[in-house]
Amino acid sequence: MRLLVASLLVLAAASAQASDITRAVVADVSATRIEAYIRKLAAFGTRNSLSDTVSETRGIGAARRWIKGELERCGKESGGRLEVAFDTHHIASAPRVPKPTDIVNVVATLRGTQAESADRIYVVSGHYDSMPSSPTDGVTDAPGANDDASGTAAVMELACVMSKHKFDATLVFMTVAGEEQGLLGARGFANAAKAKGLNIAGMFTNDIIGNTKSADGKVDRSRVRLFAEGVPPGKENADEFIALLRTGVENDLPTRQLARHIRDTAERFVPKIKVDVIYRRDRYLRGGDHSPFLDAGYAAVRFTEPVEDWRHQHQDPRVADGVQFGDLPEFVDFAYTADVARVNAAALAQLALAPAAPKDVEMEALRLENDTTLRWKANTEPDIAGYRVVWRETTAPFWQHFKDVGNVARATIEGVSKDNYLFGLQAYDRDGNLSVTTYPKPALRPRT
Repeated sequence: MRLLVASLLVLAAASAQASDITRAVVADVSATRIEAYIRKLAAFGTRNSLSDTVSETRGIGAARRWIKGELERCGKESGGRLEVAFDTHHIASAPRVPKPTDIVNVVATLRGTQAESADRIYVVSGHYDSMPSSPTDGVTDAPGANDDASGTAAVMELACVMSKHKFDATLVFMTVAGEEQGLLGARGFANAAKAKGLNIAGMFTNDIIGNTKSADGKVDRSRVRLFAEGVPPGKENADEFIALLRTGVENDLPTRQLARHIRDTAERFVPKIKVDVIYRRDRYLRGGDHSPFLDAGYAAVRFTEPVEDWRHQHQDPRVADGVQFGDLPEFVDFAYTADVARVNAAALAQLALAPAAPKDVEMEALRLENDTTLRWKANTEPDIAGYRVVWRETTAPFWQHFKDVGNVARATIEGVSKDNYLFGLQAYDRDGNLSVTTYPKPALRPRT
């Protein structure tokens, strides 16, 4: 008993030390800097993907060069650890691209410092392109202050703040173009990542995260929506996936597990903002840059403000019947945008400090019994300290119970029936950082 208490005290102390890094990142996020980024982006007049690429003051070309310069400045301040580059995808023709166009993402990479974790990647994005009433109008003003200078500013701030610290896994901060033309920049990046076999363990997009006032004047600064798809759409499912569906996996696939991890982290580090996990890919009639990552098989989620005012989205700036239309900086809540950025910062820090989600997790179904036994493949990180079994009622959205089982590869939870609960497994390191949860596959045979 004394040894157990001593071990728990050591783990608690390590966890507090690791949490200090996350708290430092969250505290460093600045609403003032985010406001300055948003106002600068809006000042380019339009950032439509079909707009001017030559001017130094107007159009998408000037905007992307400015973004790259700002990220490079932060890279120098981080000692060169933040690598910044353009990621170009040439579009010859598309439904919203009437002429050959280069869709150029600006990508900043903070490489992980633990050899066993560096190939595990977390991507966070916002789209820096904008549109007026027509997606193919590259001339009319389209300030795009909320859609999506807010998300772009959050990503730029995250890159600059987080590059001051070291993380086990790799973080990619991406501002993308071509979103309004059909998610083209994100699709190009996601498809290339899949072709290269990149291990993207999670992707966040921040799209329209700056407004807190609905059209009827009601204000809500206390929540942010997090859209998380369940079972991906598809005509066919593999036999292994069908077997998982028979066990009730529809709310426990990787994207939903990522959303739970984000929500739990936000409760710890940014309690003023409630993360509302929405069980669907996106809003009706809308789409976001997480979708191409989902289509490529990656876990991906979308952050969006709790209330929307469509008079300030995809509108030519104008006054009609005394009402101001247009996506202007005056309609952005900069402090709220910073709070959403803090939720992102906390979640990304915890994910990149923690071990990978356990692999090859299986639920033993070898006999009729009232106990529950899980088995799994040991993680490869050198600082693994143990594993945590979690479970909840089949109708509950979030984990209700847990038991730390130590640094083993098999554990039994006595007196808790797998027939009545949903189970999962997390890994934790010596600093107490918890991984995303893995749902177990049914195992009908003894391990060989």
